[in-house]
Amino acid sequence: MFSPADREHMAEALRLAEKGLYSSTPNPRVGCVIVRDGEVVGSGWHEVAGGPHAEVLALRVAGARARGATAYVSLEPCSHHGRTPPCAEALIAAGIARVVAAMQDPNSLVAGSGFALLRATGIQVESGLMQDEAQALNVGFVSRMSRGRPWLRMKIAASLDGRTALANGQSQWITGPEARRDGHAWRARACAVLTGIGTVRDDDPQLNVREVETARQPLKVLVDSRLQLQPSARLLQGGKLLVATAVEDAPGIAALQDRGAEVLLLPNAQGKVDLAELMRELARREINEVHVEAGTKLNGSLLRENLVDELLLYLAPCILGDSARGMFGLPQLVDLAQKRLVQFGEVQTLGRDIRILSRLIN
Repeated sequence: MFSPADREHMAEALRLAEKGLYSSTPNPRVGCVIVRDGEVVGSGWHEVAGGPHAEVLALRVAGARARGATAYVSLEPCSHHGRTPPCAEALIAAGIARVVAAMQDPNSLVAGSGFALLRATGIQVESGLMQDEAQALNVGFVSRMSRGRPWLRMKIAASLDGRTALANGQSQWITGPEARRDGHAWRARACAVLTGIGTVRDDDPQLNVREVETARQPLKVLVDSRLQLQPSARLLQGGKLLVATAVEDAPGIAALQDRGAEVLLLPNAQGKVDLAELMRELARREINEVHVEAGTKLNGSLLRENLVDELLLYLAPCILGDSARGMFGLPQLVDLAQKRLVQFGEVQTLGRDIRILSRLIN
Protein backbone atom coordinates (compact mmCIF):
# COMPACT_ATOMS: atom_id res chain seq x y z
CA MET A 1 0.00 0.00 0.00
CA PHE A 2 2.78 2.44 0.94
CA SER A 3 6.04 2.83 -0.96
CA PRO A 4 9.53 3.30 0.48
CA ALA A 5 9.28 6.96 -0.57
CA ASP A 6 6.02 7.27 1.40
CA ARG A 7 7.76 5.94 4.50
CA GLU A 8 10.71 8.26 4.04
CA HIS A 9 8.50 11.35 3.81
CA MET A 10 6.31 10.29 6.76
CA ALA A 11 9.43 9.71 8.87
CA GLU A 12 10.43 13.29 8.08
CA ALA A 13 6.94 14.53 9.05
CA LEU A 14 7.32 12.75 12.39
CA ARG A 15 10.78 14.27 12.93
CA LEU A 16 9.26 17.69 12.32
CA ALA A 17 6.38 16.93 14.70
CA GLU A 18 8.87 16.08 17.44
CA LYS A 19 10.10 19.68 17.36
CA GLY A 20 6.86 20.57 19.13
CA LEU A 21 7.60 18.14 21.96
CA TYR A 22 7.98 20.91 24.55
CA SER A 23 5.77 23.63 23.12
CA SER A 24 2.65 22.47 21.27
CA THR A 25 0.60 21.48 24.33
CA PRO A 26 -2.36 21.24 24.71
CA ASN A 27 -2.42 20.61 20.98
CA PRO A 28 -0.90 17.46 19.48
CA ARG A 29 2.60 17.41 17.99
CA VAL A 30 2.14 17.44 14.23
CA GLY A 31 4.48 17.63 11.25
CA CYS A 32 3.71 17.97 7.54
CA VAL A 33 5.77 17.42 4.38
CA ILE A 34 4.47 18.31 0.92
CA VAL A 35 5.98 16.42 -2.04
CA ARG A 36 5.48 17.02 -5.75
CA ASP A 37 7.09 14.86 -8.44
CA GLY A 38 9.39 13.30 -5.83
CA GLU A 39 10.63 16.67 -4.55
CA VAL A 40 9.88 18.13 -1.13
CA VAL A 41 8.36 21.54 -1.86
CA GLY A 42 7.14 22.47 1.62
CA SER A 43 7.33 21.39 5.24
CA GLY A 44 6.25 22.63 8.64
CA TRP A 45 5.45 21.67 12.21
CA HIS A 46 3.00 22.89 14.82
CA GLU A 47 4.91 24.88 17.39
CA VAL A 48 2.39 26.45 19.77
CA ALA A 49 -1.35 26.34 20.41
CA GLY A 50 -3.02 29.24 18.66
CA GLY A 51 -0.26 29.39 16.06
CA PRO A 52 -0.43 28.03 12.52
CA HIS A 53 -0.79 24.28 12.16
CA ALA A 54 1.81 22.17 10.41
CA GLU A 55 -0.19 21.89 7.18
CA VAL A 56 -0.67 25.65 6.89
CA LEU A 57 3.04 26.33 7.38
CA ALA A 58 3.99 23.68 4.83
CA LEU A 59 1.52 25.10 2.30
CA ARG A 60 2.98 28.58 2.77
CA VAL A 61 6.41 27.25 1.82
CA ALA A 62 5.07 25.23 -1.11
CA GLY A 63 2.94 28.00 -2.57
CA ALA A 64 1.67 27.18 -6.08
CA ARG A 65 3.76 24.02 -6.11
CA ALA A 66 1.27 22.42 -3.71
CA ARG A 67 -1.23 21.91 -6.57
CA GLY A 68 -1.26 18.23 -7.52
CA ALA A 69 1.16 17.34 -4.69
CA THR A 70 1.00 14.81 -1.85
CA ALA A 71 0.82 15.98 1.76
CA TYR A 72 2.29 13.69 4.41
CA VAL A 73 0.83 14.54 7.81
CA SER A 74 1.49 12.83 11.15
CA LEU A 75 -2.14 13.36 12.23
CA GLU A 76 -5.46 13.65 10.38
CA PRO A 77 -5.98 17.25 9.23
CA CYS A 78 -8.53 19.05 11.38
CA SER A 79 -11.96 19.84 9.98
CA HIS A 80 -13.33 22.18 12.64
CA HIS A 81 -12.82 25.79 13.62
CA GLY A 82 -10.83 25.83 16.87
CA ARG A 83 -8.05 28.27 17.69
CA THR A 84 -7.31 28.27 13.94
CA PRO A 85 -9.31 27.50 10.74
CA PRO A 86 -9.60 23.90 9.47
CA CYS A 87 -6.45 22.49 7.88
CA ALA A 88 -8.49 20.18 5.65
CA GLU A 89 -10.01 23.23 3.94
CA ALA A 90 -6.54 24.75 3.45
CA LEU A 91 -5.32 21.55 1.77
CA ILE A 92 -8.37 21.52 -0.51
CA ALA A 93 -7.93 25.18 -1.46
CA ALA A 94 -4.25 24.60 -2.28
CA GLY A 95 -5.11 21.84 -4.74
CA ILE A 96 -3.45 18.95 -2.89
CA ALA A 97 -4.13 15.70 -4.78
CA ARG A 98 -3.25 13.12 -2.12
CA VAL A 99 -3.04 13.10 1.68
CA VAL A 100 -1.16 10.42 3.61
CA ALA A 101 -1.75 10.53 7.38
CA ALA A 102 -0.10 8.51 10.09
CA MET A 103 -3.25 8.24 12.20
CA GLN A 104 -6.82 9.41 12.65
CA ASP A 105 -7.35 12.25 15.11
CA PRO A 106 -8.81 10.86 18.38
CA ASN A 107 -10.50 14.22 19.05
CA SER A 108 -14.25 13.67 18.71
CA LEU A 109 -14.48 17.03 16.91
CA VAL A 110 -12.44 15.50 14.07
CA ALA A 111 -12.28 11.68 14.34
CA GLY A 112 -12.52 10.92 10.62
CA SER A 113 -14.41 14.02 9.51
CA GLY A 114 -11.19 15.57 8.21
CA PHE A 115 -10.62 12.55 5.98
CA ALA A 116 -14.26 12.62 4.86
CA LEU A 117 -14.04 16.29 3.91
CA LEU A 118 -10.91 15.66 1.84
CA ARG A 119 -12.39 12.61 0.10
CA ALA A 120 -15.60 14.51 -0.71
CA THR A 121 -13.58 16.83 -2.94
CA GLY A 122 -11.80 14.01 -4.75
CA ILE A 123 -8.55 14.01 -2.78
CA GLN A 124 -7.01 10.55 -2.38
CA VAL A 125 -6.66 9.83 1.36
CA GLU A 126 -4.62 7.06 2.96
CA SER A 127 -4.02 6.54 6.69
CA GLY A 128 -2.07 4.26 9.01
CA LEU A 129 1.51 4.82 7.81
CA MET A 130 3.83 4.73 10.89
CA GLN A 131 0.80 4.91 13.14
CA ASP A 132 2.55 3.45 16.20
CA GLU A 133 5.27 6.11 16.04
CA ALA A 134 2.68 8.86 15.69
CA GLN A 135 0.67 7.59 18.65
CA ALA A 136 3.80 7.37 20.80
CA LEU A 137 4.65 10.97 20.00
CA ASN A 138 1.18 12.10 21.10
CA VAL A 139 0.51 9.55 23.82
CA GLY A 140 -0.85 12.21 26.20
CA PHE A 141 -3.17 13.81 23.66
CA VAL A 142 -4.50 10.39 22.63
CA SER A 143 -5.06 9.48 26.29
CA ARG A 144 -6.95 12.69 27.04
CA MET A 145 -9.16 12.35 24.00
CA SER A 146 -9.86 8.62 24.24
CA ARG A 147 -9.88 8.02 28.04
CA GLY A 148 -10.74 11.42 29.47
CA ARG A 149 -7.55 11.54 31.54
CA PRO A 150 -3.92 12.45 30.93
CA TRP A 151 -1.09 10.02 30.34
CA LEU A 152 0.60 9.59 33.73
CA ARG A 153 4.34 9.02 33.73
CA MET A 154 5.93 8.34 37.12
CA LYS A 155 9.59 9.25 37.58
CA ILE A 156 11.51 7.43 40.30
CA ALA A 157 15.19 7.72 41.21
CA ALA A 158 16.31 4.71 43.24
CA SER A 159 19.25 2.68 44.40
CA LEU A 160 20.00 -0.68 42.84
CA ASP A 161 17.97 -2.33 45.60
CA GLY A 162 14.94 -0.17 44.83
CA ARG A 163 15.24 2.40 47.61
CA THR A 164 14.27 6.00 46.97
CA ALA A 165 15.31 7.69 50.23
CA LEU A 166 16.76 6.99 53.65
CA ALA A 167 14.39 6.27 56.50
CA ASN A 168 14.68 9.93 57.56
CA GLY A 169 13.54 11.10 54.13
CA GLN A 170 16.93 12.18 52.75
CA SER A 171 17.11 11.52 49.01
CA GLN A 172 19.34 14.21 47.47
CA TRP A 173 21.12 12.95 45.54
CA ILE A 174 20.82 9.24 44.79
CA THR A 175 21.40 9.65 41.06
CA GLY A 176 24.03 11.68 39.24
CA PRO A 177 23.81 14.98 37.32
CA GLU A 178 23.22 13.34 33.94
CA ALA A 179 20.14 11.53 35.22
CA ARG A 180 18.84 14.67 36.91
CA ARG A 181 19.26 16.67 33.70
CA ASP A 182 17.40 13.99 31.78
CA GLY A 183 14.63 14.09 34.37
CA HIS A 184 14.24 17.82 33.76
CA ALA A 185 13.86 17.16 30.03
CA TRP A 186 10.95 14.84 30.83
CA ARG A 187 9.49 17.52 33.12
CA ALA A 188 9.73 20.00 30.26
CA ARG A 189 7.69 17.85 27.87
CA ALA A 190 4.93 17.32 30.44
CA CYS A 191 1.95 19.61 30.88
CA ALA A 192 1.94 19.18 34.66
CA VAL A 193 4.31 17.97 37.38
CA LEU A 194 2.61 16.30 40.33
CA THR A 195 3.88 15.60 43.84
CA GLY A 196 2.61 14.95 47.36
CA ILE A 197 2.88 16.87 50.60
CA GLY A 198 5.32 14.31 52.03
CA THR A 199 7.85 15.09 49.31
CA VAL A 200 7.36 18.82 49.93
CA ARG A 201 8.06 18.36 53.64
CA ASP A 202 11.16 16.23 53.04
CA ASP A 203 12.74 17.98 50.04
CA ASP A 204 11.04 21.39 49.64
CA PRO A 205 11.22 21.03 45.83
CA GLN A 206 10.65 23.78 43.26
CA LEU A 207 9.26 21.32 40.66
CA ASN A 208 10.18 23.59 37.76
CA VAL A 209 12.40 22.99 34.74
CA ARG A 210 15.92 24.29 35.31
CA GLU A 211 18.45 21.89 33.81
CA VAL A 212 17.28 22.26 30.19
CA GLU A 213 16.05 25.20 28.13
CA THR A 214 12.29 25.57 27.89
CA ALA A 215 9.89 28.25 26.73
CA ARG A 216 7.15 26.92 29.00
CA GLN A 217 6.97 25.76 32.60
CA PRO A 218 4.53 22.94 33.42
CA LEU A 219 1.71 23.40 35.86
CA LYS A 220 2.69 22.34 39.40
CA VAL A 221 0.13 20.09 41.11
CA LEU A 222 0.23 19.18 44.80
CA VAL A 223 -1.80 16.46 46.50
CA ASP A 224 -2.26 17.75 50.05
CA SER A 225 -5.25 16.03 51.69
CA ARG A 226 -5.09 17.94 54.99
CA LEU A 227 -3.87 21.25 53.56
CA GLN A 228 -0.50 21.21 55.33
CA LEU A 229 1.47 23.23 52.77
CA GLN A 230 3.47 25.96 54.51
CA PRO A 231 3.50 29.51 53.06
CA SER A 232 7.30 29.37 52.99
CA ALA A 233 7.40 26.33 50.65
CA ARG A 234 9.42 26.90 47.48
CA LEU A 235 6.57 25.31 45.54
CA LEU A 236 4.71 28.60 45.93
CA GLN A 237 7.51 30.61 44.37
CA GLY A 238 7.02 31.22 40.67
CA GLY A 239 4.77 29.34 38.28
CA LYS A 240 1.18 28.23 38.64
CA LEU A 241 0.36 25.86 41.50
CA LEU A 242 -2.79 23.76 41.82
CA VAL A 243 -3.39 22.25 45.27
CA ALA A 244 -5.79 19.30 45.56
CA THR A 245 -7.12 18.83 49.07
CA ALA A 246 -9.82 16.91 50.95
CA VAL A 247 -10.57 19.39 53.76
CA GLU A 248 -12.78 22.45 53.59
CA ASP A 249 -10.40 24.72 55.51
CA ALA A 250 -11.50 28.24 54.53
CA PRO A 251 -8.62 30.12 56.25
CA GLY A 252 -6.03 27.70 54.86
CA ILE A 253 -7.48 27.92 51.37
CA ALA A 254 -7.57 31.71 51.53
CA ALA A 255 -3.94 31.83 52.66
CA LEU A 256 -2.84 29.74 49.69
CA GLN A 257 -4.96 31.76 47.30
CA ASP A 258 -3.29 34.91 48.61
CA ARG A 259 0.04 33.36 47.56
CA GLY A 260 -1.31 32.77 44.04
CA ALA A 261 -2.22 29.10 44.34
CA GLU A 262 -5.50 27.56 43.18
CA VAL A 263 -7.13 25.09 45.56
CA LEU A 264 -9.41 22.23 44.51
CA LEU A 265 -11.60 20.42 47.03
CA LEU A 266 -11.70 16.79 45.87
CA PRO A 267 -12.43 14.48 48.84
CA ASN A 268 -13.07 10.78 48.46
CA ALA A 269 -14.98 8.51 50.87
CA GLN A 270 -11.81 7.91 52.94
CA GLY A 271 -11.11 11.62 53.46
CA LYS A 272 -8.21 11.61 51.00
CA VAL A 273 -7.92 13.35 47.65
CA ASP A 274 -9.89 11.58 44.92
CA LEU A 275 -6.99 10.91 42.57
CA ALA A 276 -9.09 9.61 39.70
CA GLU A 277 -11.23 12.74 39.79
CA LEU A 278 -8.08 14.85 39.93
CA MET A 279 -6.92 13.21 36.70
CA ARG A 280 -10.29 13.90 35.08
CA GLU A 281 -10.09 17.52 36.21
CA LEU A 282 -6.61 17.87 34.73
CA ALA A 283 -7.92 16.49 31.45
CA ARG A 284 -10.71 19.08 31.48
CA ARG A 285 -7.93 21.67 31.81
CA GLU A 286 -6.32 20.26 28.64
CA ILE A 287 -3.43 18.56 30.45
CA ASN A 288 -2.04 15.84 28.18
CA GLU A 289 0.91 14.42 30.14
CA VAL A 290 1.40 14.34 33.92
CA HIS A 291 4.91 13.81 35.24
CA VAL A 292 4.90 12.45 38.82
CA GLU A 293 7.77 13.03 41.22
CA ALA A 294 6.39 11.88 44.55
CA GLY A 295 7.11 9.64 47.49
CA THR A 296 6.24 6.11 48.51
CA LYS A 297 2.68 6.83 49.69
CA LEU A 298 1.40 8.80 46.71
CA ASN A 299 3.21 6.51 44.27
CA GLY A 300 1.48 3.54 45.86
CA SER A 301 -1.93 5.23 45.83
CA LEU A 302 -1.66 6.11 42.14
CA LEU A 303 -0.57 2.57 41.32
CA ARG A 304 -3.39 1.00 43.36
CA GLU A 305 -5.95 3.10 41.51
CA ASN A 306 -4.56 2.04 38.12
CA LEU A 307 -3.68 5.61 37.18
CA VAL A 308 -0.01 4.97 36.33
CA ASP A 309 0.68 4.41 32.64
CA GLU A 310 4.46 4.58 32.46
CA LEU A 311 7.46 4.31 34.78
CA LEU A 312 10.56 6.43 34.22
CA LEU A 313 13.01 4.68 36.51
CA TYR A 314 16.57 5.83 37.18
CA LEU A 315 18.70 3.24 38.96
CA ALA A 316 21.91 4.33 40.67
CA PRO A 317 24.87 2.00 41.34
CA CYS A 318 24.45 1.98 45.11
CA ILE A 319 22.67 0.00 47.83
CA LEU A 320 20.73 1.62 50.69
CA GLY A 321 19.34 -1.42 52.55
CA ASP A 322 15.96 -2.55 53.82
CA SER A 323 15.49 0.32 56.30
CA ALA A 324 15.42 2.87 53.47
CA ARG A 325 12.17 3.83 51.78
CA GLY A 326 10.87 1.88 48.81
CA MET A 327 9.24 2.98 45.58
CA PHE A 328 5.60 2.17 46.33
CA GLY A 329 3.58 1.99 49.53
CA LEU A 330 1.44 -1.05 48.74
CA PRO A 331 -0.43 -3.66 50.79
CA GLN A 332 1.39 -6.91 51.42
CA LEU A 333 0.83 -9.51 48.73
CA VAL A 334 -0.08 -13.04 49.76
CA ASP A 335 0.16 -14.58 46.31
CA LEU A 336 2.49 -13.90 43.39
CA ALA A 337 -0.56 -13.82 41.14
CA GLN A 338 -1.26 -10.38 42.68
CA LYS A 339 1.94 -8.87 41.31
CA ARG A 340 1.78 -5.92 38.90
CA LEU A 341 3.31 -6.53 35.51
CA VAL A 342 5.26 -4.06 33.42
CA GLN A 343 6.56 -4.16 29.89
CA PHE A 344 10.16 -3.02 29.59
CA GLY A 345 10.88 -0.50 26.89
CA GLU A 346 13.93 1.66 26.36
CA VAL A 347 17.01 1.13 28.56
CA GLN A 348 19.75 3.76 28.49
CA THR A 349 22.91 4.56 30.44
CA LEU A 350 23.17 8.14 31.71
CA GLY A 351 26.51 8.83 33.33
CA ARG A 352 26.82 6.21 36.07
CA ASP A 353 23.07 5.55 36.21
CA ILE A 354 20.64 3.46 34.17
CA ARG A 355 17.30 4.74 32.91
CA ILE A 356 14.52 2.21 32.31
CA LEU A 357 11.32 3.28 30.58
CA SER A 358 8.50 0.79 31.05
CA ARG A 359 4.72 0.64 30.83
CA LEU A 360 2.25 -0.84 33.26
CA ILE A 361 0.25 -3.81 32.03
CA ASN A 362 -3.29 -3.52 33.40
